[in-house]
Amino acid sequence: MSATSSSPVSSHREHARSPQPHRWWLLGLLSAAQFMLVLDVTVVNVALPDITADLTLHQNVVPWVLTAYTVTFGGLLLLGGRAADMFGARRMLLSGLVIFVVASLLTGLAPGATTLLAGRAAQGIGAALMSPAALSVVTTSFDGKDRTRALGVWAAIGGAGSALGVLLGGLLTSGPGWRWVFFINVPTGLVLLALLPLALPALRRHRAGGAVDTAGAITVTVATGAAIYGLINAGTHGWLAVSTLTPLATAVLLYAVFVAVERVATTPLMPLPVLTRRPVVAGALLMLVATGLLVGAFFLGSFYLQRLHGYSAAGTGLAFLPIALGTLIGAHSGSRAATSVDRRVLAAASLAISATGCGAAAAAGGPVLLVVGLSVAAVGVGGALVTAVNAALSAVTPNEAGARSGIVNTFHELGGALGVAVLSTIAAGDVAGELTAAGIARALTVGAVAAGIAALLGALLVPAGVASAETPRPIH
Repeated sequence: MSATSSSPVSSHREHARSPQPHRWWLLGLLSAAQFMLVLDVTVVNVALPDITADLTLHQNVVPWVLTAYTVTFGGLLLLGGRAADMFGARRMLLSGLVIFVVASLLTGLAPGATTLLAGRAAQGIGAALMSPAALSVVTTSFDGKDRTRALGVWAAIGGAGSALGVLLGGLLTSGPGWRWVFFINVPTGLVLLALLPLALPALRRHRAGGAVDTAGAITVTVATGAAIYGLINAGTHGWLAVSTLTPLATAVLLYAVFVAVERVATTPLMPLPVLTRRPVVAGALLMLVATGLLVGAFFLGSFYLQRLHGYSAAGTGLAFLPIALGTLIGAHSGSRAATSVDRRVLAAASLAISATGCGAAAAAGGPVLLVVGLSVAAVGVGGALVTAVNAALSAVTPNEAGARSGIVNTFHELGGALGVAVLSTIAAGDVAGELTAAGIARALTVGAVAAGIAALLGALLVPAGVASAETPRPIH
């Protein structure tokens, strides 16, 4: 696939080929960075009651401790991805990491709500610069079967991190205290800042590509942030609430404005042909459904264990370890199968497994069977996540790697918000604002049906072929 003519860096190749052991070492560091970002989405959930009590947070402020990070993270991902293409993935990765580490320190030291929320928003900004840049480096540092394996590792990190975040959050909160939920990022981030510059491939002189598309950046950032906020709000206040409809309507309007702006921009933030390509559309759909199932089912399962069966926060985290393991197994198996099994078959089979697991969880008569069902579903989700990333980034050129990575990551955040909003709304449908065992079973049944429909769509939309059949391309 050729690069779009509008790309400001079409002749640039950022990453120099490095020896294979060096590349796998680099993948380990990048995976650690991504794991840190994913954890920060869910690690705060368990600590939230302690944070609220310690800082005497008003009830209206509490949801923003979670939302401030998700909205800025998801809202800025497309801008972060394009910035990686224009200014270099290495530069954006390290800059984002610095911002994230500093923001984590300030959040952990927060004396009150203002500093806490500002720190969480700044964490999201750093994450939005880091995540697509890191995925861009992974994509352009590997090819053929090695790329498929590397993307499998990446997908596994994204899937398992959500479940492990609850366990880590419980252990830190019950141990050294809630502030260490944020402080833990500081030593980890400093180690990565010391090692990543050594491990990242050497760069040739980068040629900057014109002015940043400011209008496009503002509209798509606000649009995505509004969409995520509206979806999160729907899960707590309902779909017909003004606080839900207003941001969702704003998002639709601003996305339309974004398309109009990109049509006339000299150096567009997101060249529109990228958004219409079949691999990108298929990958975005798979990412949306797979993440929505995982995060939505995770939310319901956590509530089921803690509120309806009296599990502690740490006990819930331990119970969810099999789900994290299922995601890792699915991603590993999917990455291996991707080199010999047609992508369409892999997408359909993965989502069919997820449908089966969600159906089993819906029929479960107790916590053990629920976890077993969700663990089976997680195996399918792991495979679907690998297929999503592989499909979206198949035959990508270096000057598009950041943009496509930004799209994939954006749909990851949108999927999580959508999954929680839809499934929690269905679960609370028969008792106003209150989740019940029957409601959770109904929501998981809907999730199973959605996974089945997505399996059929995946078989139709995902481009045919196996990863090993791709023609290796030079990346230096």
